[in-house]
Amino acid sequence: MKYVSLPDNVVRPLPFYLSMEEYVARRYSEDLFFMWQVTPTVIFGRNQLVDSEVNTDYCHRQGIGFYRRKSGGGCVYADMDNIMFSYIVSCDDIITVFSSYTSRIASMLGSLGVEASATGRNDVLIGDRKVSGNAFYHIPGRSIVHGTMLYDTDLENMAMAISPSGTKLQSKGVGSVKSRITTLREHLDMPVDEFKEYVRGYLCEGLIALDNSDVAAIEEMSRPYYTDAWIYGRNPRCTTHVTRRIDGVGEFATDIELKNGVIKSINISGDFFLVGDLDEGLLKYLRGVSYDRESLTAALACVEPGLVVAGLRRKQMIDILM
Repeated sequence: MKYVSLPDNVVRPLPFYLSMEEYVARRYSEDLFFMWQVTPTVIFGRNQLVDSEVNTDYCHRQGIGFYRRKSGGGCVYADMDNIMFSYIVSCDDIITVFSSYTSRIASMLGSLGVEASATGRNDVLIGDRKVSGNAFYHIPGRSIVHGTMLYDTDLENMAMAISPSGTKLQSKGVGSVKSRITTLREHLDMPVDEFKEYVRGYLCEGLIALDNSDVAAIEEMSRPYYTDAWIYGRNPRCTTHVTRRIDGVGEFATDIELKNGVIKSINISGDFFLVGDLDEGLLKYLRGVSYDRESLTAALACVEPGLVVAGLRRKQMIDILM
């Protein structure tokens, strides 16, 4: 695996690094890895509603940025004490990609004497607390995993900036956050820069050095991430709202606009992982369909939801809608 470096040490806004992932994924065939840090920022998933996941008033007051990413999964907070990892491979199987990546990260931490384990869909734990959470998205021929490595962080900002749903977190206080996560500083006496050098040496052989022309191209590529249309998204006027959590798949919030008992528009948000196009692969088959279980079942008879949302079965899809 090769490490991807930039020509300077400038700290850039989060959209730059998300675009950098896609930029190098499309131009190089090797397995790639790089690390990055940002000023305080909230990153929420492709299918999430910003008002449900981000305390936007608090973020505006504190100068905390918030951006939507292309991958699925949940909402995370990052700052300069939180190292972000990006991992790019040529593999289409989400389970294989996650398993390989999280196992490597757990082994790397183990080599430092930190007893870590890869568990769940996408997490690395120390004991029973999360130290790394990751998300996934796919472009033709390439898969991208990116996520957190909680070296240290401002837990108060994290607790206040993120507003997760009540089904996932009853209290948004610092105490609740501490009960679910841990930081490397609690387990490892190593300066952050030294830790980053160790990670690079452990995981990578070889280097791909980007230059200033690459930086300019990535900056241009990042422009759509800053638009209100991308950050806030478009959702139907809700006449029906259904929430459901499916173990091993994720949390779903379905908003449906009905006219005379027929679905006029529909949106599904949540922390699930997309492996296909949500609109073209699922939602388009539901528009214009009568809102009853029999009609929905017939509309999805030839659709395989698992090809769009990782791990989702057809019956579960119907349950999500109803």
